[in-house]
Amino acid sequence: MKHIINFSLKNKFALWILTILVTIAGLYAGTSMKLETIPSVTNPVLSITTTYPGASPEEVSKKVTDPVEQAVSNLSGVDTVSSSSRENMSIIQVQYAFDKDMDKALDEAKEAVNNLDLGENIEEPSIAQQSIDDFPILSLSISDDKKSVEELTTLTEEEIVPVLEGVEGVSSIETAGEQKQEVQFTYKEDKLKEYGLDKETVENLIKGAKVSYPLGTFNMEEKEKTIVLDGNIETVEDLKNLEIPVTPSQSAPSGEMTAGSVSSGIPTVKLSDIADIKVAEITESLSKTNGERSIGVQVVKTSEGNTVDVTNAVMDALKDIKEDNSGLKIATTLDQSVEINKSVSTMIEKALFGALFAVIIILLFLRDIRSTIISIISIPLSLLMAMIFLKQMDISLNIMTLGAMTVAIGRVVDDSIVVIENIYRRMALKEEKLRGKDLIREATKEMFKPILSSTIVTIAVFLPLGTVTGPVGELFLPFALTIVFALLSSLIIAITIVPMLAHSLFKKGVKSKNHEENAGRLSSFYKSVLQWSLNHKWIVSGLSIIILIASLFLAPLVGTSFLPEQEIKTVNVTFNPNPGELEEDVKEEAADAEKYFLDKKNVKTVQYSIGGGNPFDPGAQNQALFYVEYKEDTPNFSDEKEQIVKDLNKGQSIGEWNSLDISGMGNNSIELRVFGDNTEDLQAAAEKVQNIMDDRKDLDKVESSLSEQNDQYTLVANQEELAKRGLSAGQIGMKLSQLGERPVLTTLNKDGKDLNVYIQTDKQDYSSINELEEETITSPLGQEVPLSDVVEVEEGKAPATISKLDGKMYATVSGEFKGQDVGAESTAIQKEVDKLDLPKNVSVEMGGVTEQINDSFTQLGLAMLAAIGIVYFVLVLTFGGGLAPFAILFSLPFTIIGGLLGLFIAGETISVSAMIGMLMLIGIVVTNAIVLIDRVIEKEKEGIITREALLEAASTRLRPILMTAIATIGALIPMAFGMESSGLISKGLAVTVIGGLTSSTLITLLIVPIVYEALMKLTRRRRK
Repeated sequence: MKHIINFSLKNKFALWILTILVTIAGLYAGTSMKLETIPSVTNPVLSITTTYPGASPEEVSKKVTDPVEQAVSNLSGVDTVSSSSRENMSIIQVQYAFDKDMDKALDEAKEAVNNLDLGENIEEPSIAQQSIDDFPILSLSISDDKKSVEELTTLTEEEIVPVLEGVEGVSSIETAGEQKQEVQFTYKEDKLKEYGLDKETVENLIKGAKVSYPLGTFNMEEKEKTIVLDGNIETVEDLKNLEIPVTPSQSAPSGEMTAGSVSSGIPTVKLSDIADIKVAEITESLSKTNGERSIGVQVVKTSEGNTVDVTNAVMDALKDIKEDNSGLKIATTLDQSVEINKSVSTMIEKALFGALFAVIIILLFLRDIRSTIISIISIPLSLLMAMIFLKQMDISLNIMTLGAMTVAIGRVVDDSIVVIENIYRRMALKEEKLRGKDLIREATKEMFKPILSSTIVTIAVFLPLGTVTGPVGELFLPFALTIVFALLSSLIIAITIVPMLAHSLFKKGVKSKNHEENAGRLSSFYKSVLQWSLNHKWIVSGLSIIILIASLFLAPLVGTSFLPEQEIKTVNVTFNPNPGELEEDVKEEAADAEKYFLDKKNVKTVQYSIGGGNPFDPGAQNQALFYVEYKEDTPNFSDEKEQIVKDLNKGQSIGEWNSLDISGMGNNSIELRVFGDNTEDLQAAAEKVQNIMDDRKDLDKVESSLSEQNDQYTLVANQEELAKRGLSAGQIGMKLSQLGERPVLTTLNKDGKDLNVYIQTDKQDYSSINELEEETITSPLGQEVPLSDVVEVEEGKAPATISKLDGKMYATVSGEFKGQDVGAESTAIQKEVDKLDLPKNVSVEMGGVTEQINDSFTQLGLAMLAAIGIVYFVLVLTFGGGLAPFAILFSLPFTIIGGLLGLFIAGETISVSAMIGMLMLIGIVVTNAIVLIDRVIEKEKEGIITREALLEAASTRLRPILMTAIATIGALIPMAFGMESSGLISKGLAVTVIGGLTSSTLITLLIVPIVYEALMKLTRRRRK
């Protein structure tokens, strides 16, 4: 240590150069780091999606979900397997442990699923890892009053999409609302019979004619020639004029034989004679913006891409396209970079104000410009050094890292304050013998032990955070690393740059009178209070304990929640139609909703799509997805969001409107899972749970996953009657089946585009089940047999979705909680559920945000206990014994008093952010106690008795303790009182730290000396 300080004092110019280099490197790192809202969180979940066209949820569950679940449930690292079987589709989510290699997991899952034989009509399962990067970062609306939908589609497909796909960092571009072309091929059934042709023969001829491939290399004219076969069927006209041979036994109608029949001797007909072939305009999805037809474009970035940079690059690329197409309107309906920039600027603003507060506080205490400058130099330098480390670890600049820097401002200055205050104090002492470099070196060296131990203790507090698994652990790890890097940097600065600056700025010494006047009154007052407290230990200790116990009664009033909400002036809502509702009805409902939004005065943009797919709910079908952007100055926006869904659902009968939480944070949904062996028991139990939640006045939008049911008719085959007529159930299925996708016959070229040729089949609709029963099936003897003769119809209901968790069927009952104390509401509901009389095979468990709160709070609670253990271990090593560290730990319980009181006054809840604040307090509070007790032990070694050592340390260390505590509080004041939302790093964390540090500092200055003296007396008695 002595060598490091001497090096700094002897090589001041070199240190200045190094400081400049660090500053430049830190600025470069900060400006080149990726900008994100939150840290990139690994989601160890695989999603397996399988399409089974036309199948009911029960059929999907039986033939797809069950075998796939069995195949993946025993793979290594799998925690849970949940599934949702819907009409036409199976969605399975495989949750892995957080330490699982997801690339390996993906390969293992693909191998397991590919070995399954799921049967005909079931499409190949699609397996992908779920990631927040799969969600769009930018949603655009392309419209033009002067262009038709077809022209707009051409512009989008040929110009806009290719340009955007070429932007660095863009993973994919998804579109909705385009008008596309296809070739529709419809047989003339009467002509087929007339020419004695069958469909299979015709289709094979078409496929055989549309060929183009090389035949190989041949020797011709003493040279090698490549021969290529070209079927010469490229356009729609080519297809219409294709000659179809007719067998000689079949006579063609007069005048319809082609020339081909004369030359070859085989009669032929043109394909257009036996089929209608036409190019048709189709719209697979609908997209509208502010009432006009538009094309919706969604931009998805790569996992490595920077959201802000990618968004800016996309918008720059669109400027050129807009300039080349006058009248083209490009509206932004979703832009995640806006909120990122807003969050970053908000946190930077709070950090600057926090630094200003800290500077003012230090200046008021020191009343010396030079000392203040030396102290605060650690703030920018520590943060810039931390940025260098973060950049090297590829950690993005987000609200977590920026929040950590804001929080760290008050702490990184502590080491420098303690060192410069000690240097200043010793320079001001009349009896001080040392001067110049010797004094600075010894004064710095004297404080090295307490600042080293306090820094290590604070860093050690964050070590257990690495053991917290799940999203909370991954979210707060960058936060912890930022503080660790900043604190290590501040320690280095305190023992190098601070003594160097002190030597440069205090060459002429300091005024001792100034120092004595500044410190005298406050120290004298504290010494007298401490003297009285040491003489009345039981009174002071008893009052402190009473206050601590009383503060615990605030906990139920404060309440609990998971994560704070982050207000964004956009609304995203979806309309989910009831099972069986027609697309036309959904379009009509969406049009009404569009009018509702456009009539609102604060709405800027309304864009919606139907049938284009929902990136936030891949299994959704026939769903309407709305992006609604509001003006920044919209008043009472949170109330507006809640009222929107209520208004849209008024008088609703064909479906339900729901808000969509894109951020995934601040969700106050209370969810209960009802497990059972069969649908009947689940339905009955879910209704009872739903009734309980309906009666809760603070719960809104209560619904059960079993509330939606499909009307279902089951055709039960009469095997005896079928056998009499030589029929089978399979023949009935083939007759009535309307499953599967339209088959692509071939591909043609039109205006440079490839068009698919689809065989058109008439989809039979029936007005009633009776009309279906009148349908006939032909027996082997040619007899037309009505279905009513060979089947019986059973009418019933079937759930729209069948959900399973680890193979066990369950239903969810959920509701949105309008209050703040989610924990208390969940407890009250659980008590009511426990009173229910349910079958033995039925159980009810809490899920949703309640489960997240329980898991996160448990892990953070264990992390705090581990942190206390680590802190005690570090202190034992530092002080060489267990009694002094034990006394120091008595400062910790009293953080609860101010922490809970601060949350109560601020109207905040005990959230994950507040828990992180409590974890931080363990390190901050212990630091103050270390500075005090270290001085006490130092004086005891000089032969001073414990009481006198405590009083001397009280007067000597009071000012640095108060300065560091108040500087930390001052740095957090902007965050605590700022009106802007800061997301995860919110005022909940700030008020917890401010309140806890205030109460703990005041009581610690009395309790820790009391405990220390009592322990010393007890030790002496035992020795006697």
